Amino acid sequence: MRYDLNARAMKVLKALSVVLLSVITAITSVSVNALPEVNHEIVFAIGQKPINLDPRYAKDAASERLNRLLYQSLVDFDAQSKVKPSLASWNQINTTTYQFSLNKSREAFHNQQVLNATDVKATYDSLIDLKDSPHAAEFLNIQAIEVVDNDTVLFKLSKPDQHFPEKLLIGILPKELIEKKHDFAHYPVGSGPLKLLSWQNKLILERLSDGQRISLIEVKDPTVRVLKLLHGEADLIQGELPPELVKYLQSKSNITLSTSVGANFSYLGLNFNDAALSQLKVRQAISYAINRAEIVEKVMIEHSRVADQILPPEHYAGNAELMPVEYNPNKARQLLVEAGVKLPLKLVFKTSTDAQRVRFATIMQAQMAKAGIDLQISSLDFGTFFSDVNAGQFQLYGLTWVGIKTPEIYAKVFGSQSFPPAGVNRGRYADATLDQLLADEDWPAATERIHTQLPYIPLWYEGQFAAMRKNIIGYSAKMDGNWDDLAIISHRQ
Repeated sequence: MRYDLNARAMKVLKALSVVLLSVITAITSVSVNALPEVNHEIVFAIGQKPINLDPRYAKDAASERLNRLLYQSLVDFDAQSKVKPSLASWNQINTTTYQFSLNKSREAFHNQQVLNATDVKATYDSLIDLKDSPHAAEFLNIQAIEVVDNDTVLFKLSKPDQHFPEKLLIGILPKELIEKKHDFAHYPVGSGPLKLLSWQNKLILERLSDGQRISLIEVKDPTVRVLKLLHGEADLIQGELPPELVKYLQSKSNITLSTSVGANFSYLGLNFNDAALSQLKVRQAISYAINRAEIVEKVMIEHSRVADQILPPEHYAGNAELMPVEYNPNKARQLLVEAGVKLPLKLVFKTSTDAQRVRFATIMQAQMAKAGIDLQISSLDFGTFFSDVNAGQFQLYGLTWVGIKTPEIYAKVFGSQSFPPAGVNRGRYADATLDQLLADEDWPAATERIHTQLPYIPLWYEGQFAAMRKNIIGYSAKMDGNWDDLAIISHRQ
């Protein structure tokens, strides 16, 4: 395959890689005796700190991953994306009633209050009442929640939903603190295996089972994250590195690398309030203008793969029949002309300041130029960028859906009733035909409709990896990039 980056861009990238590795080699040549003494607190260096630790509001990947450890949910998913009991098991009493029975031996909340069925009811009652939660719309079908006893709760639905248990992933909160309007976003109180001790310059967590402390430090620059790992200032890093740095870490005898096929879905979001982007031919042109296969092959880590839908094709609701989109800049240019667009079409693409995200944007910019698209890149700190995306202040943006397990995501992302804050249809896409397919849970037809109408531009599923110092055991990369192994990770003395 011919590498489609222009020669100047290739030279710049190669030069940067050489300089980068030279700097790292020079710095890491320091004598081992000069390294700081090992701190038994396990340090996890992450690219982006969590934004909101209230599970009813969390939307960013870091918050979702950490909340899985701070709270317990009624259900979870196994390796095959099938729902399984977690905090509770369940029985379907009739077509509209589910009975959930809490585990007899269950952890109390971090404030020592006993978790019971009234807390389950209070959590979901509060979620239904919230008008600004991105998750609330998923539970509008709940007609009533009844507490039978301390261990048992009934969910009564307005209409049948055979997939209802799959939706109960929200971490359970204490009823007493909900009523006091406690600030869970910054002072989480759950019943998960980790509790938060401090959130200042870093997040300090304590594992309840053995008192092991784990700190999360935000290090946005990927090179600095690698340096901290090599110097012993961090014990663990995960994801968000260019392949050059991953390969470099593989050559280090004091570093263990774990890799996995990925299922987290990266995409380009489109604003349907924009006159040009509301035209199907323009959206098709953008899709044809991106050489996704080449980006995956040349500048992404091992196990990455091109994507055509949110859920991977091996998922039970995945659609393996979708036709891949080819890279064809000439066809893209032709479609823009047919749409009556004056060339070049100027578009602003918003992304975070993460180096790898900016790199992807720069490559797509070069590719799109050949199709008559002038892509202008606006890289912002993650907080500002994410705020703009949720507020609809963009033409194009790039994000990744993390940890998606159920096909209900399609209604949440593309349903015409799911505009923020009711959902995460950030592009304000509305299609009555798709709404009906989603209501009928006709996933093959729905994914085909999405594929042809392009309310977003699918990109890829990023491969997963975690790098850690040799004395760290019990942690491995997961398909969805979760941090669940922080519940068992240990430091070999």
